[in-house]
Amino acid sequence: MDKKGSAHWSGDLKSGTGKISTESGALKDQPYGFNTRFEGKRGSNPEELVGAAHAACFSMAMSLQLGEAGFAADDISTEATVTLEEVEDGFAVTKIHLDVTAQISGIDRSKFQEIAEATKTGCPISKLLNADITMDAKLV
Repeated sequence: MDKKGSAHWSGDLKSGTGKISTESGALKDQPYGFNTRFEGKRGSNPEELVGAAHAACFSMAMSLQLGEAGFAADDISTEATVTLEEVEDGFAVTKIHLDVTAQISGIDRSKFQEIAEATKTGCPISKLLNADITMDAKLV
C-alpha cells in the first residue's frame, strides 16, 4: 500500500511560501512557511503533520493490540508533541512525546501500560525512523 503527500515551495527560506496536499484531499494546498514553522503564524508545518500522523497511528495500533488481548476501547485519545531543536549540524526532530488517555472496560492499569508500551514500539509511525528511504531527484 502506498499513500502520497506532496509539497510545493516557492522562494527563499524566510519569505518563501509552500503548500502541502494529501492524495486523499484531506489537505489541499494547506499553506506553510518559515513563519508557520518557526514563528507561530497560522498555517501548517511538517512537525505538526508528523505529530498528527503519529497520534492517529498510535490510537489505531492500540485498538488492534487491545483487540488481540480481548479488550475493546470505548475511547482512545492521543496527542503527540514533536520537538524540533537546533543541533550542531542544523535542525532535527529530537523527540516525540505521546500523551494517551483511554477508556477501556475491564482492563487493569498494569495490562493497559503493557499494551501501551507494546503499541509505542510497534506502531508503524513509531518505526518510521528505521524506514528504508529511497529517492529519485530530478532537476528540470
